[in-house]
Amino acid sequence: MFRLGYNTNGLAHHRGEDALRLLAELGYEAVALTPDVGLLDPFQLDRDEVARLRDLAGELGLALSIETGARFLLDPGRKHFPTLLENDAADRARRVDFLARCVDLARDLGAGCVALWAGRAPDGQTGDAGGDDELWDRLCDGVSRILAHARGSGVRIAFEPEPGMFVERPSGYERLVERLGADGVELGLCLDVGHLLCTGDLPVDEVIHRHEARLAMVHLDDIANGVHEHRMFGEGELDLNATLAALLDVGYEGTAAVELSRDSHRGAEAAAEAMEHLRRALP
Repeated sequence: MFRLGYNTNGLAHHRGEDALRLLAELGYEAVALTPDVGLLDPFQLDRDEVARLRDLAGELGLALSIETGARFLLDPGRKHFPTLLENDAADRARRVDFLARCVDLARDLGAGCVALWAGRAPDGQTGDAGGDDELWDRLCDGVSRILAHARGSGVRIAFEPEPGMFVERPSGYERLVERLGADGVELGLCLDVGHLLCTGDLPVDEVIHRHEARLAMVHLDDIANGVHEHRMFGEGELDLNATLAALLDVGYEGTAAVELSRDSHRGAEAAAEAMEHLRRALP
């Protein structure tokens, strides 16, 4: 069975060790760590902290993964800048360097997966059903570099389609895998079930079945009215029961992590509430 986890981007006001202990006490079996200015900053790493978190996760029986969605870590004035799609090669290289550092961090933590995304195209276009070849080439180049960096490390790379980015939908992930050629075999899918409610890729359980062989990471959140704002279960249209049943049915054995990045102001309460919903929804 998959492991229920929680993303630390919803516990931004907690120390890393406190977050791990809290989540273990609530019954979570995994933690998706988002390196950020306040936790495991890849550019100012405290090696003692890395060792403490690795050892503590082992003691608590928590599986670890790395998410790379820190908003302002690389640029204090521009959210998620730079991406793998920027016009300036030096900007794209900064993103690749950050992602490579996250792979190294995952290796040192014993985390099995690093999740990444395309980013927003400079002109705002999406590439799921087309897109500019130059942008696809930039994306493939960056992802290939990260796949090569991760090779032999024991860390799997998972790609997440994200509403508003160049690759928004599972169909865009499929195009990326195809364009990567031989490298595409290594690239897993990070599937955020809430995003499917934004893009209209429904029903969620059928999408899970369609991509079961590629699933490397799953994010759990609810979405209301197609608006890309992660909500607590029950506040939107996600059928949580059917979603979890589908993950069980396909034999998914990775992490399914709750992602409530807007709820850090009530992080402990939100994590507890989410676990209550998950327990009720599991068959």
